[in-house]
Amino acid sequence: MLRLRDGRTGSYVELAADPSTPLRVWIHGPSAGPGFSLADLRVLLVADVLTRSAELRGLQVIAVLTTADLPPGPLAALERNASALGLHPPAARTSPGEAEAVLGGSADVHVAGYAAGSGHYRDGVLIYVGSAHDMTQQAAGGRAAEPAVSAGDRPDLLALRLVLLSRRPGQPVELTQAALADAGQTLSRWRRRVAEWADGPSRPIPAEVAREIATAFDDDLNTVATLAVLHKVETDHGLHTGAKFETFAFADRVLGLELVREIGRPRQ
Repeated sequence: MLRLRDGRTGSYVELAADPSTPLRVWIHGPSAGPGFSLADLRVLLVADVLTRSAELRGLQVIAVLTTADLPPGPLAALERNASALGLHPPAARTSPGEAEAVLGGSADVHVAGYAAGSGHYRDGVLIYVGSAHDMTQQAAGGRAAEPAVSAGDRPDLLALRLVLLSRRPGQPVELTQAALADAGQTLSRWRRRVAEWADGPSRPIPAEVAREIATAFDDDLNTVATLAVLHKVETDHGLHTGAKFETFAFADRVLGLELVREIGRPRQ
């Protein structure tokens, strides 16, 4: 059962896992202005983690993204960056006034940045997404047509995804070159080891490890705890490599870091 902290009340709300009823998710994207920010991308990422977690639970998800008055150029740039971050596209993109009609009813969950406020979210749980500041270029304040973390600037934006997943949704994030470099090294090492572990026979995920991962995802999308489990599993010399492989592959269904990418590829 998904347990989310409501940003309006501070209390936790449990979302029952009913496969027959779709979970309606309203993603409040950037609006107006000349462009979008890293914080806007982070809102989309949190919605992606929510969708993946719900689907792992067997739920159907209908996600709608609203981007009021965002010009075509920045909108296309937003979509390029979202794709590079491995975000699943929403079922539809529409205006705020049409969101509920497209969703087929009131939203069960709203995902929005702190700047959006909370006054006009009448129904459902509100997931507030913390700020995200790109410190890698020390850019001046304001929103550019495309942020410094554009897909064309770096070959693997999934390192950025890992940096953002390393904080709870409501916590602020400062993106630095050091954090990106560390995340890139972690991804390379994990992918290499997953490919090595895949060479041996499979083993089931230990029950306690499976519970830890499931509990983390269900507890307010706690990817930080999930990543901690992976670090622990990686260095557990008593755990069979086949179980390590299955653990990483399972967790990556939500983390979306393409940890199985190197399987079958020539090794250097």
